[in-house]
Amino acid sequence: MTFKLEVLNLADAKQFKIDAQDAFQKGFEEYFGKSYSQILPESDIDNSLGSNGAIAYKAILDGTMVGGAIVVVDIERKHGSLDLLYVRSGEQGKSIGKRIWQELERRHPEIKVWETCTPYFDKRNIHFYVNVCKFHIVEFYHPRHPDPATPNDFIGDGGEGMFKFRKDLEII
Repeated sequence: MTFKLEVLNLADAKQFKIDAQDAFQKGFEEYFGKSYSQILPESDIDNSLGSNGAIAYKAILDGTMVGGAIVVVDIERKHGSLDLLYVRSGEQGKSIGKRIWQELERRHPEIKVWETCTPYFDKRNIHFYVNVCKFHIVEFYHPRHPDPATPNDFIGDGGEGMFKFRKDLEII
């Protein structure tokens, strides 16, 4: 099996967005057991893609796009934000997410601190970030302690809150 992580090109951007939305939607609906409006709007993906320092990657396994990520890097601060990482629905459980993360770290050795967030309800993601990628939970956002960067109309956490994760490579 041949795995590659490549910078996302314009020709694949539409499919990247569709696959990311589908993966997030299915995870949300599996937990909550019912259908919801789009929990990852295209505008959220576009906002990440338009951030200063953003780089989008597509994961390719045997010639097929099976996932991707958007990172925002600040080389001066040696800080990286993992804005989005997804594995296409039906492809989970094959270590694709782990391979994406390992390749992101390899490609960005200048980054010493990585941060990301994931919903409280998503145990699979929490396991992935803590046990596989070695992030640490550093904050829990909820209605009484909101993330100042999260829009008021955000529904991706199902109202249950978000964990903020940090990986500090200088102390590992």
